[in-house]
Amino acid sequence: MNQYVLVLNCGSSSIKFAIIDVASGDALLQGLAENLGNQSSQLRYTHAQQKAQGALSAAANHQDALNAIVDVLQQFPELNQALVAVGHRVVHGGETFTHSTLINAEVKQAIQKTAHMAPLHNPANLAGIESAQAAFPNLPHVAVFDTAFFQTMPKHAYLYALPYDLYTKHGIRRYGFHGSSHYFVAHQAAHLLHKDIHQCNLITAHLGNGCSIAAIKAGRAVDTSLGFTPLEGLVMGTRCGDIDPSLPSFLIDQLGYTSQQVTDLLNKQSGLLGISELSNDCRALEEEQAKGNRHAKLALDMFVYRLVKYIGAYLAVVGPLDALVFTGGIGENSAYIRSQTLIQLSHLGFEIDKLRNQQMRFGRSGLISVATSHPVYAIATNEEWVIAQDALQYTNKT
Repeated sequence: MNQYVLVLNCGSSSIKFAIIDVASGDALLQGLAENLGNQSSQLRYTHAQQKAQGALSAAANHQDALNAIVDVLQQFPELNQALVAVGHRVVHGGETFTHSTLINAEVKQAIQKTAHMAPLHNPANLAGIESAQAAFPNLPHVAVFDTAFFQTMPKHAYLYALPYDLYTKHGIRRYGFHGSSHYFVAHQAAHLLHKDIHQCNLITAHLGNGCSIAAIKAGRAVDTSLGFTPLEGLVMGTRCGDIDPSLPSFLIDQLGYTSQQVTDLLNKQSGLLGISELSNDCRALEEEQAKGNRHAKLALDMFVYRLVKYIGAYLAVVGPLDALVFTGGIGENSAYIRSQTLIQLSHLGFEIDKLRNQQMRFGRSGLISVATSHPVYAIATNEEWVIAQDALQYTNKT
C-alpha cells in the first residue's frame, strides 16, 4: 500500500508544500504560495508534470494561503486517501528538541518559546501547524527541526566566548540550520562511498540563497557555520555572514541607523546582492561577470573565498576526509562556484573533473573530482523526503 506524507514548509512570506511518496522520495504533488502579505501573492503547483495555479487573493496571509492549499489538495482524492501523516519543517527547536517529535500542545508551546530566536519563521511554522491540524485532524502531525541535526556538536564548538550565564539563562549559543539537508546529503555521500555513515568524515556545503557548511565526524555534526540565527558564516544571497560584531553599534551610533534598519541591512540587503548591487541570484551574477561586470565578479569572488576558508578550517576539525559535498541551489547547479572553490583548494589535495563537474547539475548527483583527489560530490538534496521519513515513524501504519 502506498504511503504518502504531506510536507509543509512555512517561511516568513511563503509556504512550500508537497505530497511525498515515502518509499521513493518522489514528490507527487508540490507547490508554492509566495509573496504573502503583498499584492503579488500567488499559489502555483505541479502534478504529473502539469503546472497550474491555485486561487489566492491579493495580499493573502498565511492562513489564506493554507486554506487555498487545502483546496488544491482536495482536487486529488487518490493522494489524500493515501496520506498517513503531515510533516512540518520547524526552523528553530532551541535545545528542547534533539530529534523530530509528534506535535501536541506542549510541543507547540515549546516552539512558541523559541520564536524570539527565529521571529521570521517559527510563528509561520506554528500557523501552518494549526491550520493543517484543523484540515487533517485524524492524521499525526510531526515537527522536524532544522536545528536537531546539530545537537551533537560539542560545547566548545557551539558556545560563544561570552559571559556563560548568557547561555544558561537565555540560550545564546550556536544552533545551526539546514539540518535536514546536511543529514540527507551526508547519508547519500556515505552510500556513494560504500561506507557506514558512522565511519565517514565529511564536509557538507549547503549553498543557496541561505548558505551553511557543516563538519561531520564519524557521522555526527561537530561544527557548522550558521549560529544563533541564520545570519552567521558564509556570504549568502542577501545575508552578510561573518562580520565584526561591533559594526551594528557603529551603524546605530555613528550613522544613525535604527536597530530594525540594521537587522534589515544585514539580512535583506547584504551578501551577493549588497556587493554586486545587482542581484542575489548566482546565475545572474555569473552572466554579468562574463560580460565584464566588476561588481558581479567581486561578489562571486567573496562568496568563494569565504567558502574556501571554512572548508580549510573544517578539514582541521574532521580529520582524514572521506568527501566534500556540494548541495543546495548553487551547490547543485553552479559548476563555476564548485570549480573556483576546488581550484583554490588544490594545494590541499582537491582537483576537479571538468567534464563531470559540468554534467552533475539540475538534479544529477555524483562525483565531480578526479581519481587522485579527495572525493568531491554534487548531491541534489531532498529535505522533504527526510521530513516525510521522520513523520512516518509516528504512524501506526508502518
